[in-house]
Amino acid sequence: NYRNGHTIPAEGLYPHQWLWDSCFIAIGLAHYDIERAKMEILNLLKGQWSNGMVPHMIFDPALKYRQDRELWRSYTSPYSPDGIATSGITQPPLIAEAVVQIGKKLSKEDRRAWYAKTYPHLVKYHKWLYRDRDPKNEGLVLLVHPWESGLDSSPPWMFDLEQNHMALWIRAVKWLKLDGLVNKLRRDTHFVPPGQRLSTTDALLVFHVLRKLRHKGYSHQRIMKSKLPKVEDAGFNAIFIRANSHLKHMAKTLGLDLPQSLAADIKHTEEVYNDLWDEAASQYFSFNINTGEKILIPSIATFLALYSGKISKDHAAKLVEHLNNHQTYAAKFPVPSVPQNSTWFAAHRYWQGPTWINTNWLIADGLDRYDYKEEAAKIRESSLQLVERSGFYEYFSPNDGSPAGAKNFSWTAALTIDFLNRK
Repeated sequence: NYRNGHTIPAEGLYPHQWLWDSCFIAIGLAHYDIERAKMEILNLLKGQWSNGMVPHMIFDPALKYRQDRELWRSYTSPYSPDGIATSGITQPPLIAEAVVQIGKKLSKEDRRAWYAKTYPHLVKYHKWLYRDRDPKNEGLVLLVHPWESGLDSSPPWMFDLEQNHMALWIRAVKWLKLDGLVNKLRRDTHFVPPGQRLSTTDALLVFHVLRKLRHKGYSHQRIMKSKLPKVEDAGFNAIFIRANSHLKHMAKTLGLDLPQSLAADIKHTEEVYNDLWDEAASQYFSFNINTGEKILIPSIATFLALYSGKISKDHAAKLVEHLNNHQTYAAKFPVPSVPQNSTWFAAHRYWQGPTWINTNWLIADGLDRYDYKEEAAKIRESSLQLVERSGFYEYFSPNDGSPAGAKNFSWTAALTIDFLNRK
C-alpha cells in the first residue's frame, strides 16, 4: 500500500492518505523502518493548512481522482495549502502519539531533532483546535462532521443526523425507495458489500453535511453561526487530551515552555472532560451543542476515555465493568464498536458493531495505564487471533471473527506489528 512517501489504507476503496490511518501506520513502521515512519508523518504535515488544521485526507493528484478532489474543493478556503488537494475537516489528533512512538526508537540526540521538526506543526494544530473548535472557551473541542470522529457512522452521530439534519431530498429518496439506484452510484459499495457499509440514508446524510460545509468554504465563523452539526465528541476529546500530554512531553524534551494560552487550554480540557460522564449509565457520552443535550447512545467512544489517562480510577473501574459485561462488550472477539444488546448492533456493518484493531490498540493502551494489565493483554491477544484467523482486514465480526470491509488494510497490519513487539 506504499505510495511515494505515504501509505494508503487499502487499494481501491481508500486510494488517498488519511490522518489517523497514517499515525497508526507510522507506529507499526517505527519497529522496523524508522525513516519510512518519519516520512509518513512528514508527508501528512505537508497538507497542514495555514490556519493550523491538519486535514483528514490528502488526495492523490492523479487525474482519475479528480472527482474525489472536486467533492471537497479545499481550494475554496484561503487557508488550504497551495498545490495540494485535501479535505476540509480534520480527524482524531493522533499525530503527537505517532511522533512520540517514533521518538522512542531514536537516540536522545535524534529524538530531539525529530521533535524539533514536528513540534511547531503540532503546536499550530492544537492551537487551531482550541481557537476554531472551542470558540466559547468551554474546554472541549467540537466536531462538525461524523468523519472527524474517526468512528464515521457510529450510532450517536447517525442518530443526531437522522434526528436533526434530515434534508427533504433525503426523505424523498427514502420515501420513494430509491436506495437501490443511489447504491449504484456509490463508490464504496463497488469494493465492499452494501451490508458492510453505511446504509444509503446514512451515506446521503454525511454527504449532505459535507456539501454544506463546502458551501461555507470551511469557514469556522460561518459554520458556528449555522445549524450544521456541532458535537463535543467523547472519543475525539479523549484522544486530544492524550495528544496534549504528548505535546507537553515534547516541549519538556526540547527545553521549551508551551505557549501560555495553550497550556491553560490544555488544563481546562482535562478539568471539564468529566462533564461528559453520565452517572446513571456509568459511561461517557458526546454532547450536542445545538440541542444542549448529551447523545445518550452507547458506543465504543466511552472506552477511549481510558486512553486519555486523565479520568478517575473509579470511572475507569466502571468502564472495565462494561468491557467485562457479556451482554454488551465482552464478545468472543472484543471490543465491538457498539454494545451487542443495542438495536444498532450489526456484526459486519461499518462502525455499528464490528471489532476494529485500531480502537483495540487505543483501549488496551489506556487499560495498561490504569493497571488493568490482564484486560489489556486479552484485547491484544484477541486482536492477534483475529488477524491470524482472517487476515489483515479492515474490521471483523466480534461474534465469530469473520472479516469485513477492505482487505490488506494498512493499520491492521501496522498495529499487529506493534502488538507482536509488546508480547
